[in-house]
This record gives sequence, C-alpha cells and structure tokens, in this order.
Amino acid sequence: MKKIFESVILNNIALKNRLIRSATWEGIANIDGSITDETYEIYEELAKGGVGAIITGFTSVALHDYYFGGMMRLCDDSLIPQYKRLTDIIHAERIPVITQLALGAYYREIKGRFMQVEPDDMTSDEIKFVIKHFIYAAIRAEKAGFDGVQIHAAHFFFLSRFISPAVNHRTDEYGGSTENRSRILLDIMNGIRKAVPKLHITIKINSSDFTYGGLEASESIAICKLLDQNGIDSIEVSGNGTSVGGIKAHVNEGYFVPVAAEIAKSVSCPVIVVGGFRSLDVM
Repeated sequence: MKKIFESVILNNIALKNRLIRSATWEGIANIDGSITDETYEIYEELAKGGVGAIITGFTSVALHDYYFGGMMRLCDDSLIPQYKRLTDIIHAERIPVITQLALGAYYREIKGRFMQVEPDDMTSDEIKFVIKHFIYAAIRAEKAGFDGVQIHAAHFFFLSRFISPAVNHRTDEYGGSTENRSRILLDIMNGIRKAVPKLHITIKINSSDFTYGGLEASESIAICKLLDQNGIDSIEVSGNGTSVGGIKAHVNEGYFVPVAAEIAKSVSCPVIVVGGFRSLDVM
C-alpha cells in the first residue's frame, strides 16, 4: 500500500511525500497579473509547511481574460522576474512547484470592447490562438523556474467548457466526438512538450460536470486515456462544483475518489485527487 508520507517521483519531479497543494484562486494579484507581497508570503508559508509539491493558483494565459479579478497571469515576458522570485521562495524549502495555466473564458474584441465568446462561436484561428497562448505561457513558466505546468480543464472554465458536450456543439475537428472535443487539450499538451520538453505536464479535469448533458465519468475516463496515450505526466481529478458542505471524516470525505480510482486503473501515469479529505488514514 502507498503511504502518504513516503517519497515519490512523478516522472521528472521528486516529492518528499505524496501530499500536493492543489491550485486555488487567491484573487489577490494585480490587474496585469503581477504578484503582490501577500502572494509571496502565502506561498512561503505553504512551502515551509512541508508539503510534497505546490501547484500555484489559477494563472491565466491571457491579458484579456476578464472572468474574474485578481488572477495571476503569465501573459507577458515582463512578468517573468516576479514569478522567478516566487519559484525561488518555494525552491528554497526544497519543494517543487507547478503553475496552473488556465483561461477563464475567451474574449473577442468587438468595436473596442472585449466580449465573451463560447466555443461554438469561435473560429478555427481563434482556437489556434488560444492554444498558442497556453504554449507561450508554458515557455514563460520554464524561464521563471517552474518545474511543471498544469493545464486547467476543470470547473467549467474555458477548457472545461470546450470539452463538455453540454457546451461544445461544433461540427468541425474540434467538436462532436470525445476525441474531437479533446483535441484542444492534446494540441496544447503536445505544443508545450515540443517547446519545453523538460517541464512536467499535468492536467486538472472534472470527474463529472454534474450538469445536464455534460461530461460524465465514463467520458472523463476516456479523455484521460487519450491524454495518457499521448504522454501526459500526471492527471489531477476534481469535479464541477468543487466544494461540498457537511463533510465528515470517514463518512463522506474524498468524494472524487471513486472516479479517480477508475481513472488510475485505466492509465499508466500517476493520478492526483482532491475532494474534502479530513482524515490521514483515508488519504
């Protein structure tokens, strides 16, 4: 049996234990994505706590992503020194660090205003534009000293919506079948791998969208198999609607574990899971 405090190697990343700080949205970055002193203090405290690895919070790949305020961003080379300071702080405690690359939504400039555009209404060039944003952000992440990047395809943000049958009704190569809706993930992953081959590439994905017509467990497993076959380094399993109230130890904790366990049986890469853990023995 695997033990929570034993060391583990996730491909090119060595962890002193199996505890990973999952990404969150702190909401305290400046509007351009630059880092505040409070952010540095939070991550220094996390690193000193002795977790095996840290995935930093929601980090948008685009400047014109207005989904919510306070997002960290890796959308411009001028931000690299600030993020290098962040990775230096974490590495000083000998903790590997991954940045979560995300897009809240895609916005198109129309008559001087940026308007949100759903996947069905995007042009092929706009999809390729988004893919390049993720790749360029990963290049900046490597320059900033991150050990890896996480593609955020969960929680009904842009990529999660794009792969969901409840949202994506496209009829081209990026819509319809599970393989076609997942193509954007593979294009991003393969593009990052080609550009920065030494980075660990992980992905966060819903076990279920928990919405009518959305991604269900069987299709989530199928997508994870595709990612695994194409060389993803690890997979983190979550779900749409991340927080559940009334969680009690040994009663209803670890609520994403059943699907994560099925995914782990279906892929060769390591699987990470979140979801209301309360007790050491369950973890």
